[in-house]
Amino acid sequence: MSESVSGVSTGQARDLLVSLVETPSPTGEEEECAEQLVEFFETHGREATIDEAGNVRAPADDSLLLTSHIDTVPGEIPVWVEEEGSEEVLWGRGSVDATGPLAAMAVAAVRTGVSFAGVVGEETDSEGARHLVATRESPGTVVNGEPSGWDGVTFGYRGLLAGTYVATSESGHTSRPENNAIEDAMEWWHRVGTAVADDDEEWTPVFERVTPKATAIAGGVSDDGLSVEATMDVQLRVPPGLTTDEVREMADGELDGGTVRWHDEVSPVMTSPRTPLASAFRAAIREAGGEPRSLRKTGTSDMNVYRAWDCPMVTYGPGDSDLDHAPDERLSLIEFERSIGVLETVAERLAEDE
Repeated sequence: MSESVSGVSTGQARDLLVSLVETPSPTGEEEECAEQLVEFFETHGREATIDEAGNVRAPADDSLLLTSHIDTVPGEIPVWVEEEGSEEVLWGRGSVDATGPLAAMAVAAVRTGVSFAGVVGEETDSEGARHLVATRESPGTVVNGEPSGWDGVTFGYRGLLAGTYVATSESGHTSRPENNAIEDAMEWWHRVGTAVADDDEEWTPVFERVTPKATAIAGGVSDDGLSVEATMDVQLRVPPGLTTDEVREMADGELDGGTVRWHDEVSPVMTSPRTPLASAFRAAIREAGGEPRSLRKTGTSDMNVYRAWDCPMVTYGPGDSDLDHAPDERLSLIEFERSIGVLETVAERLAEDE
């Protein structure tokens, strides 16, 4: 890669990445990083603003929108650059998920003149992405920033259905055989797991299955001593072969006492690997010396929200997704720079095809 392209040198790209990683940005505390991004764009001759939701918007050539999330999960990891063999590796919270992709996209957007958005709240409810979809027109194509490895491109994510189950039962001596609310909660969740299980689970990829996960449970005798109460937070991941409505009906159908309030719902997404955007990525990765990998992720991302735009899209970014949220989160700086080059080549190829 050349030392300076369109006013952003390799050193400046690294400086942006390190500065963003050094600045804590857990969900709800993204403002300082957002201001750094605005300053970066303005320094390089691009207009950028922070919208009502806290997103950074740098509009330009809207045939391509590069977007990633500013927030990270909580957790402090000392930020430093380590020599690993012939590579330099940046340690720090967010270096992989998704500050590395975010910084790569900001640099590529400046160098190529395409649109950019840094969004907030992805790690919780995708508030920033939802606001973006609601307040701007669809771009021509979208590249969402999440770690895929510099030679990987993600085409699909499962959806999410999240809710809270609540049950109450009369208090009584623990020797009584009847279920109390805590047992009702556990039995309901067991029935849900059975209802959504795949008959050929041993052979069915996780991406194609519904997977239930209880994330929190609390219960016990009420303060007045007259009842037993139970609360359970649950999530179900939804494959593209099903809708969230269908999975919710399965779970509701297993209720026998107790109620459940579904408070978060994100549809699954699977995009075509046969679009000009996908072809541009495969060509760009090969041009950089890699062999393209097509990925499907078992989690959920802002790409699930962006499907509302109904335009070609993929998810891409440097980093090993196995290090997402991990205590040893770290990113190869060579991989970071390669991903910028791939993004630039993709933008150039799409412009040629117009």
